[in-house]
Amino acid sequence: MVEDQLIVNGQYNIGYICSTLQCLKGNSNKTAFRFISKDFQKKDYSFECLDINSNKIANVLKHLGVMKEDIVFTYLTKAPEQFFVFLGALKRQAIIGTLFSNFGDDALYDRLSDSRAKVVFTRTGLLKKILRVIGKLDRLKYIILTDSEDDVSDKILSLSKLMNSADEKYEVEITPPETPSVLHYTSGSTGKPKGVLHVHKSVLLQNRTSREILFLNERETYWCTADQGWVTGTSYGIIGPWSLGVTQIHFEGAFNQEAYFKILSDEKVTVWYTAPTLLRMLMNVDDDSYRKFDLSKLKYIFSVGEPLNPEIVNWSKRVLNKDVYDTWFQTETGSILIANRPGVAIKPGSMGKPVAGIEPRILSKIDHSVEKCGVVGYLCVKPGWDSMFINYINNKETYENKFKNGYYFTGDESKTDEDGYYWFAGRSDDIINTAGHLISPFEIESTLLELPEIAESAAIAVPDPVLFEAVVVYIRLKKFIDDLDEFKLKVRIYLSNKLSTIATPKEIIITETIPKNKSGKIMRRVLKALYLGHDAGDISTMEEL
Repeated sequence: MVEDQLIVNGQYNIGYICSTLQCLKGNSNKTAFRFISKDFQKKDYSFECLDINSNKIANVLKHLGVMKEDIVFTYLTKAPEQFFVFLGALKRQAIIGTLFSNFGDDALYDRLSDSRAKVVFTRTGLLKKILRVIGKLDRLKYIILTDSEDDVSDKILSLSKLMNSADEKYEVEITPPETPSVLHYTSGSTGKPKGVLHVHKSVLLQNRTSREILFLNERETYWCTADQGWVTGTSYGIIGPWSLGVTQIHFEGAFNQEAYFKILSDEKVTVWYTAPTLLRMLMNVDDDSYRKFDLSKLKYIFSVGEPLNPEIVNWSKRVLNKDVYDTWFQTETGSILIANRPGVAIKPGSMGKPVAGIEPRILSKIDHSVEKCGVVGYLCVKPGWDSMFINYINNKETYENKFKNGYYFTGDESKTDEDGYYWFAGRSDDIINTAGHLISPFEIESTLLELPEIAESAAIAVPDPVLFEAVVVYIRLKKFIDDLDEFKLKVRIYLSNKLSTIATPKEIIITETIPKNKSGKIMRRVLKALYLGHDAGDISTMEEL
């Protein structure tokens, strides 16, 4: 059993399991990860190094007065400190959250204020964003700079100074399975982002799916390309593989076709977990450009984030001579629940089959009864899996509304076929899924309305051959603007700075009206149909214009 292999004397602590336990198993000198910088300088970190540095982080947090279930965030670019802080905070039994480094002021403030975060680890280059909102964050006690040799103030401290005086040993208290662990924020179709809270026993399913779905073991060299700001980057870029003693590759640089294939070849990666967006970008390169790279060691390619186009599966088989296995999970599920995998025939375009022990159902949109094969309905899962989230932090009502008739409602729509495969059909809300990142149209619209020129706005998702979905915004102006090109550039920069680069629209459309129903709700489906040239369907509830 997985639990027998992982849990010793009732110790479910993720930080302990991913570092200390690996050393006790004889992996002290084994490389936990190789960190490759933007200019391809390489440095190896052993499991002993991972254990010592995370112990020191736990002692730093103890010194700063961080207690059990206090909330600590990382707001970092890709860096080794991300992993030390993540595991060290968990050893301290603090709740650890990760933030994308490209978050703008508003996105940053929403998450830090809602969570009542006590400590943030960041870099000097990102500090200015925190300083612009810190006046409204009365719960934030310390900002720890990972790249500063000196303290900036009594509240903005140098990590290197703190680490120099921290003990290398830390006695991790026995951590029960239901102890809160990891916090990720995800957007809803309305309102502010929601803080998805997990517990330490999630490691059980993250470990098992890493073995049974990703086929990881101690002999593999593994590369998960996901940023740690995303749940994939923590569940399968930290917890799952290191709970198995697997050596990982972590790359500091941004996506580049040549760089990625150089890493796969030079590092002899055997298992690669990536996103359809990256694979679609690789498809746009001439096939012959890959032939100079030796991918003979690469056994498996897995994908997550949005549906995997059949074209990608066929391209990979033709050009790389590799299968690509699509996987499905959410921030809320914490682990893969439905997947294609080696040993199970791939149906290109499908989500695959459920993980053993997971009980999904397609429920009717009309009465929530179990839907028959081939009919699209709500994708739901019977609760009880080990990595299931336990709450939306400070938002229990929304959490409880996700559970109906004995099932967790995922918000996705899907169908099954006669062979038990699941097929993604769409979202049941207005969430925009761009390059595997979910963003709320409500957040975009609210931010746009801060600009004095804008009277109304609406954001929609449109199909995109690379990003899966791209953002398109409709704007009604308060008054005539002479230079629309300059105004549109202003809008793009504002959204990028206030929310993130992910929110930057592909297209900005100036319109005289924003369609709404009689209760004032924006009818995004009407705008989407208009954009795509489709029939808008029933518009009986739309207000008269």
